[in-house]
Amino acid sequence: MADQTTNSIAFVADGNIPESPPPANETGVVKWLRDNLFSNVTNSVLTIVSLYVIYLLLASTMPWMLNGVWNASSLAECREILAGKSGACFAVLTERWHQLLYGFKYPADAYWRPNVAFVLLLVAIAPVLFFDLPRKLLLFTAVYPFLAFWLIWGGTILAPLVALVGFVAAAYVFQTFGRSSFAVGFFGAVAAAFAVWLIGGALIPEGASENAMLSAVPSRDLGGYMLNMMLGVTCVSLSLPLGIVLALGRQSSMPLIKWICVIFIEFVRGVPLITLLFVASVMLAYFFPPESTVDLFLRVVIMITMFSAAYIAEVIRGGLAALPRGQYEAADSLGLDYPQAMRLIILPQAMKISIPGIVNVAVGLFKDTTLVSVISMFDLVGMIRGPILASTEWNGVYWELLGFAALVFFVVCYGISQYSQWLERRLATDHH
Repeated sequence: MADQTTNSIAFVADGNIPESPPPANETGVVKWLRDNLFSNVTNSVLTIVSLYVIYLLLASTMPWMLNGVWNASSLAECREILAGKSGACFAVLTERWHQLLYGFKYPADAYWRPNVAFVLLLVAIAPVLFFDLPRKLLLFTAVYPFLAFWLIWGGTILAPLVALVGFVAAAYVFQTFGRSSFAVGFFGAVAAAFAVWLIGGALIPEGASENAMLSAVPSRDLGGYMLNMMLGVTCVSLSLPLGIVLALGRQSSMPLIKWICVIFIEFVRGVPLITLLFVASVMLAYFFPPESTVDLFLRVVIMITMFSAAYIAEVIRGGLAALPRGQYEAADSLGLDYPQAMRLIILPQAMKISIPGIVNVAVGLFKDTTLVSVISMFDLVGMIRGPILASTEWNGVYWELLGFAALVFFVVCYGISQYSQWLERRLATDHH
């Protein structure tokens, strides 16, 4: 009887049963493969076909790359070393790397100057891209364009100093008079900047560049990938604020300003960039005073900036149109005037919406800098098509040179794309 009573008492657990590991097909690499590559019959077939195509590509290119020759003085010597085997002639990169990066006229003893300018660019752009950094670093960002100009072009340091003082004077005038009237502050800032530049330019002594700390390098001697980087960074930096102004002007209630912006945007967007580059090369110099000598680099920067600003303006206009009307009404209810409402409420939201489009324009613009080779500016592609392939030593080396150009452009464009995706995730404030 006691045994039956004891056996009838229910068992009460005094602890948790140890967790069992998940099945092997529901974790790790196996789960990822099932979810992404072999989730159904169609995806499985496409995965197998894609892997086969990748295998064919690697089977034909990897031996060519692994058998590559890195030390040779000409294509004929590469072929002698390969002795009939399939292999790349990467020696053209080791022999002509300085021309690919800096052009064939930039002084060899001054290569350190664009290198220092590039390193300082990373420092200057950091507080703009990553806004968690101290805002004091923006002071160096504001000074960097003038410092980089002096490093790369050389000559007297007085010219970039005068330009810097002109921008400081413009900022002071705009800060003083722009609060009461935006138009008065804007035109006053432009007048102050031009006054400082004219007076400062007249005060720079003749022959100052000859006794400068850094030897002067004319713009026609710039080339290689350095030229692409300079055009890309300069034009993107200038076209973004100009695009914002054009977008706001297109939505202006004043008919004159609105139609000026509309005509400019639609005309520039309807003309190919290569046409504008030919205009910059041939015709734009006639729009400047006869005694002024505006070099080709500046003319190309003006045209590419105008071209990019027109597209950025449309991207930002789309961001402005995407904002609900309540945001504008909220700004009015707070008693903000037009500049304050745009700076504090409207533009920050519109810019966040416009990030993908702006990045798309920036990536396209950076790749379009290779078009300057058609107007005799020896950028990276111009160096490949011109001096390098025209030489008897390397005539016939195409895949190695063009592959190198594709690689360096891909690295920069992919980095820009990844940063934009990170920025979108960082600025995401919506809740699901």
